[in-house]
Amino acid sequence: MTPRLSNSPFSIYSGLNSKLPWIAIVLLAFVLLFAAACSKGYAERPASPPPPSVSVVEVQPRSVPIYAEYAAQTFARDEVEIRGQVDGYIRKRLFKTGADVKAGEPLYILDLRPYQADVAKAKGDVAQSEANVEFAKRQVALLQAQADLAEAQAHELKARQDVDRLTPLVQQDAAAQQDLDNAIAELKANHADVEAKEANVEQTRLSTRIQVATSTAQLQANQALLRTAQLNLEYATIVAPVSGRVGDSLIQVGGLVTKNSAQPLTTVVPLDPIWVRFKVSESDYLNFLKYAGSDDLHHSPLELLLADGSVFPNAGRIQNSNNQVDPKTGTLELQATFANPKHVLLPGQFGRIRVRIRERQNALLAPQRAVEELQGMQSVLTLGPGNKAQARSVVLGEHAGPDVIVEQGLKPGDRVIVEGLMTVRPGSVVDPQPYHPTPVAAEAN
Repeated sequence: MTPRLSNSPFSIYSGLNSKLPWIAIVLLAFVLLFAAACSKGYAERPASPPPPSVSVVEVQPRSVPIYAEYAAQTFARDEVEIRGQVDGYIRKRLFKTGADVKAGEPLYILDLRPYQADVAKAKGDVAQSEANVEFAKRQVALLQAQADLAEAQAHELKARQDVDRLTPLVQQDAAAQQDLDNAIAELKANHADVEAKEANVEQTRLSTRIQVATSTAQLQANQALLRTAQLNLEYATIVAPVSGRVGDSLIQVGGLVTKNSAQPLTTVVPLDPIWVRFKVSESDYLNFLKYAGSDDLHHSPLELLLADGSVFPNAGRIQNSNNQVDPKTGTLELQATFANPKHVLLPGQFGRIRVRIRERQNALLAPQRAVEELQGMQSVLTLGPGNKAQARSVVLGEHAGPDVIVEQGLKPGDRVIVEGLMTVRPGSVVDPQPYHPTPVAAEAN
């Protein structure tokens, strides 16, 4: 039998009344969960962030040295081209390219045999000349001529004695007139022989002097040839004339070296000290003279900044200056030297010369890193009342190391924000901390 549905209000209310406790339970659970979630959200909401921390520096007037920087380049003032002074083939090369050599150190050795033979021949010629000089000085021919003269004089004396002995005997008819005539003729002949021998002695004496002088001159000429041969032998060993760094060899072992060649064998550049040239404007040069004094121009220390930004450890001194200002550029070239014992610097390197030109009194300095530039305008952030950041437009002057002189926009005692600029806006409150320069910045200052 099919049940009959009842549509009476009472029956509907009775059904709902039976399900009401379960619906109430579910609604209550949702309310409790929602309340718990809301309370958790309010509990996890963060508090207001603390003000950003920044580094500040207080500007105060002080005296600072003013430096000027100029583009500079190193160069080798006494670069030497190594050339052969004699002809010959290279037998040995005694250096490596780029090595440091000392003055007098052998670089090349040529074929020595021809020059050794020339030295031996020259020594023989000198010995021959020395013997000739010794023979000439002994005057053997002169001694022989003098002996012949003495013999002739003895014969003349004997003939004179015969004439003197026979003359009275002939007068007394004790001797024949013929004997006296023969004695007189013999005397005349002996007298003529003596005169001839005397002339021979004088001639021989003169010849001896000439022979001695000629032999001595020949000896000196042969000694000069020996010295030339010895020099050529020395030149066959090519040495470094100065200390420095040697370049690449343009002629290899086995190549021919000629003393008239237009191409050098290699080059040697002295590196200690290293020379540096730079140009200054006319006004800077005059300011430099006013500050340093003309007498101290060559004693003022210079700093050399290298291409990587580092400072060369050794100070330099000005050595030379051109004798006139370049009318095209209005600059004067100065040349300085830097001690370079470790050969760190090489000719041709670029850098910057930093020179102290004057002293600035009562200057306000701000770190260069604190300056912001926008559309050609410079500004800094300073701290106002309540540590609020304020933007200040500034007019900058000359640089002094990592700092810059502020001509306008700041006054003594102002606190300038140096670090933390990216987290600060004008009007925001900050937590100021003292600024401590990094070691690099402090060293540069």
